[in-house]
Amino acid sequence: MSDIPLHSLGRKGKTRAGYVPLNDAQDTDMPPGVLRAAAARSVNLTVKGKGKQRERYTDADEFDEEATLLGNRDSTLEEVEEGNAGEQSKRPSRRSSGQRSSGQRSSSISKTQDKSRTIPFRPADKLQSKFPPNLVRNQKYNIFTFFPIVIYEQFKFFFNLYFLLVALSQFVPALKIGFIVTYVAPLAFVLCVTMGKEAYDDYKRNLRDREANSQKYLILVPSSDSGPHTRSVPSSSLKVGDLVVLEKNQRVPADMVLLRTSDASGTCFIRTDQLDGETDWKLRVAVPATQKLVNDRELLDLDAEIYADAPIKDIHTFIGTFTIHTPRTHSVDDVPMVQVPTVEPLSAENVLWSNTVLAAGSAVGFIVYTGSETRAVMNTSHPETKVGLLDLEINRLAKILCAVTFALSFGLVALNGFRGQWYIYVFRFLILFSSIIPISLRVNLDMGKTVYAQQIMNDSEIPGTIVRTSTLPEELGRIEYLLSDKTGTLTQNEMEMKKLHMGTMSYGFDSMDEVAHQLASAFGADQAHARSHSIATGAQLAMRGRRDMSSRLRDVVLSLALCHNVTPVTNDDGTLTYQASSPDEVAIVKWTESVGLTLVFRDRTHMELQTPTGARLTYDILDIFPFTSESKRMGIVVRDAHSGEVLFLQKGADVVMARIVQRNDWLEEETGNMAREGLRTLVVARKRLTSQQYAAFKTAHHAASIRLDGRGEAMISVVAEHLEHDLELLGLTGVEDKLQDDVKGTLELLRNGGIKIWMLTGDKIETARCIAISTKLVARNQYIHEVAKLKTSDQVRDELEFLQSKLDCCLVIDGESLQLCLNLYKNEFIEITTKLSAVVACRCSPTQKADVARLIRHHTRKRVCCIGDGGNDVSMIQAADVGVGIVGKEGKQASLAADFSVTQFSYLTKLLMWHGRNSYRRSAKLAQFVIHRGLIISIMQAVFSAIFYFAPIALYQGWLMVGYATIYTMAPVFSLVLDRDVNEDLALIYPELYKELTKGRALSFKTFFQWLMISVYQGAAIMIMSLLLFETEFLNIVSISFTALVINELIMVALEITTWHIYMVISEVVTLFFYVISIAFLPEYFDLDFVVSTRFAWKVAVIVAVSALPLYVIKLIRSRVAPAASSKLL
Repeated sequence: MSDIPLHSLGRKGKTRAGYVPLNDAQDTDMPPGVLRAAAARSVNLTVKGKGKQRERYTDADEFDEEATLLGNRDSTLEEVEEGNAGEQSKRPSRRSSGQRSSGQRSSSISKTQDKSRTIPFRPADKLQSKFPPNLVRNQKYNIFTFFPIVIYEQFKFFFNLYFLLVALSQFVPALKIGFIVTYVAPLAFVLCVTMGKEAYDDYKRNLRDREANSQKYLILVPSSDSGPHTRSVPSSSLKVGDLVVLEKNQRVPADMVLLRTSDASGTCFIRTDQLDGETDWKLRVAVPATQKLVNDRELLDLDAEIYADAPIKDIHTFIGTFTIHTPRTHSVDDVPMVQVPTVEPLSAENVLWSNTVLAAGSAVGFIVYTGSETRAVMNTSHPETKVGLLDLEINRLAKILCAVTFALSFGLVALNGFRGQWYIYVFRFLILFSSIIPISLRVNLDMGKTVYAQQIMNDSEIPGTIVRTSTLPEELGRIEYLLSDKTGTLTQNEMEMKKLHMGTMSYGFDSMDEVAHQLASAFGADQAHARSHSIATGAQLAMRGRRDMSSRLRDVVLSLALCHNVTPVTNDDGTLTYQASSPDEVAIVKWTESVGLTLVFRDRTHMELQTPTGARLTYDILDIFPFTSESKRMGIVVRDAHSGEVLFLQKGADVVMARIVQRNDWLEEETGNMAREGLRTLVVARKRLTSQQYAAFKTAHHAASIRLDGRGEAMISVVAEHLEHDLELLGLTGVEDKLQDDVKGTLELLRNGGIKIWMLTGDKIETARCIAISTKLVARNQYIHEVAKLKTSDQVRDELEFLQSKLDCCLVIDGESLQLCLNLYKNEFIEITTKLSAVVACRCSPTQKADVARLIRHHTRKRVCCIGDGGNDVSMIQAADVGVGIVGKEGKQASLAADFSVTQFSYLTKLLMWHGRNSYRRSAKLAQFVIHRGLIISIMQAVFSAIFYFAPIALYQGWLMVGYATIYTMAPVFSLVLDRDVNEDLALIYPELYKELTKGRALSFKTFFQWLMISVYQGAAIMIMSLLLFETEFLNIVSISFTALVINELIMVALEITTWHIYMVISEVVTLFFYVISIAFLPEYFDLDFVVSTRFAWKVAVIVAVSALPLYVIKLIRSRVAPAASSKLL
């Protein structure tokens, strides 16, 4: 029985490649002679240029005779065309056998740019080796590049470079001050930790790559005996032209054309969740010519070749052809047919992209693209090393501090009048003041980040959260744009039919048992009719004055059970699952099953349903009109096998169906009501056709389908003229896409925290719009502005002007229009859209998602967070400042590539509002305090040198300097990472606290200069007071000033703390205790008799009071006059 042709509702007559696909002989009524002539006219002669077969196709309405007559003129034309590689695939050239020399010339021109390919079956090794190897490679480094790149990444920071120079200077005897170890050890420690972490991360990536590359696949190989014709090879050894045998649940290793499937109809299902993020299965169709072969072995004997266009990123388009040179068929009287190559067009539905998974059955594919040319690899970007904004800000401050150091050194030498070897003195001063830029800052901040990461991972309220990039916790506190995927991130990707409306009656989710009851009675009545020997056809039912409710319900449920593209698949354990390219359709078919009408069998030509009474209804499928984004509807013509009645059933979006169905007064209002509830609506309608009406339609449709130009439009107009008018409106369905837990509350909280939310999805506009409403991404009465199918720059400009005037709306835009906007008016588009409260972009490719993230980053200079759960979100996650991956149904790919991995979208609030906010505030405070700690001692050094004749002599030497940066101050200062200004509940109740933080005021030039002034005042006060209370010996100055300095730092830490923690108290007390003990062990710096005297105690007390008391007073006044926002809540 012949297969049913699939008629598209929105495709042009010619494909992009410019040739016209020929109909199969079995689908046409033309005599063979006409077919042969058409084929000969459509396919030009194959020319062998430079030993390679190069196939070109002519437009079918241009004749070979014309090409031959215009031979010379065309050869020059062709050179121009082929040289322009970009146009090559859109305008195939014409060639006749008289043009061989021109073909050779032009092929050499195009070879450098054109990546399109014609691959014969069983290609030569030389041809195969031209294409990239099929390797998966996610590593950042190799054994040679690791050291140079990591060293460069570290020393491109001014901070580390400065320390390297200071450490190296200590090897010059004239510049040596103190212990070399104190300069070299901290730097070496920081570098070793960083390099170790990078090496470990890259090693893990290498292991994952090796696992993917070593997966085994079966390929078909010629064999002399009758034994097995397959050989097992690792994924990395696959080449273009190999015939690969795939089994159920196997990952597709490279982009391949589907030649054969285990299903007799030549179809198979694949899972594309790692490619486009959609979890529903996609139907793929094998090349008809190869599907007809008896077995896989015959593929090896075919004299055929496949032409594939140059590799591109778009996963929805593929242009290619399949050519067989020697038809194996003979005519009836056993006379061989004319040797005409038969050509079949190939489109995206004939191709399996790499990284998809074969969902059912087995299949054989012909590899056309490998490695870096596969769609999956072309749509992923290489990860960059992410650096937090806080690190960059501190790097900037380090440069200012360096300038301060230079100014101080130069100033002191200048005041001394540039005497003696003044340039060496400048260097000695520089090294003396090197503590102004403390290397301990890097160590402290890195340790702080580790603490924050542990706090996040150990938080019992967000279980399963993993910090994969421990350098970025502070970034979580400064997010201003959140880019989210839809499917699996905001929604669970589980559909459920919630409502059925029939004009006078509406059934909600809780009244579905009533539907089942009515349906059972309707089918029971039908059987009673049948027993009394009167067939109740639809026509007779319609003749009754007013049909009762149950038969109306029967009609709508029956239509829903028939009008779809769902295939029931029996699993190994005997259970039945439904597969379709749209989860909506599966939800509706599952619903019809739940009320008693079950789909039990379906192939390309038949469908069987089981009624509540157990009877079987069989329908022949006559025509299918698939859903397309242009048509927004899906239609099917079926014939009841029992009564012979022909029905045209259609379901689709209300905007298109409203003009197709008969006049009614309720459709518009009800679709509006359902859409406001966030349900996805579909209008169901039907039309009864007499056999004469259907025959007239079939004749007109066939005539339109064999036209050579304007075929698509002609077919659409035939369907509209014969079928799509005055349909009987049966009902309206509302399907809910279940949201993730607590999505509405999360989005509202984030919005209140000043975060602008964008939703980037690969799904349809209608779906995305529904989810935007149901997740409350769009406020209740907010205007939604839809932008789709933009083609010209004028249209783009008009839309942008409109948006400029209405910045309070939500923009919904499709991928095609988005690309056009970015190509033509990139800056204007980003300028306007970043001001909108919400943006929804649909039909986005993975690359587009990443581009949008990069654009927002570069244009606004604000922090962007991307969250997703599928392989298609990896590029976006890597392009963001902070990438968050959700471990979901679509696997762990996004979670592994992300900086933070969570198990639920709602965990984002705790991650940002609490952990992010704390991490940023704490690190800012810690950084400034460590800088203050280094500045104060350098100011004291400067005052000391100025008083002692500008001599570059160290005030504190050896162990005192080592102890100051470590044991005497480290613990109290580091305990600031446990400080918090508000408790957890307040932080989540008042997300406005977060908004305040995004302005970056916790660490700014203003706060930095405040700390600079504090350091100058305190350093000068301690040193000058020590000299005023000067004892007879120099040793006493050191002991008084150093003791005062340490106590001053401990008091300063206490003043900075907002909420005391037990560890803070312990660190203060223990540090003071250590200091007192250490005095006894350092007699070269401390005179013990003097230290234990009362003179020492009161002098130190006075000095500390002068340095610290004014700051305490200022803090008290400020808390009364201008309190912080958080303190108002306490």
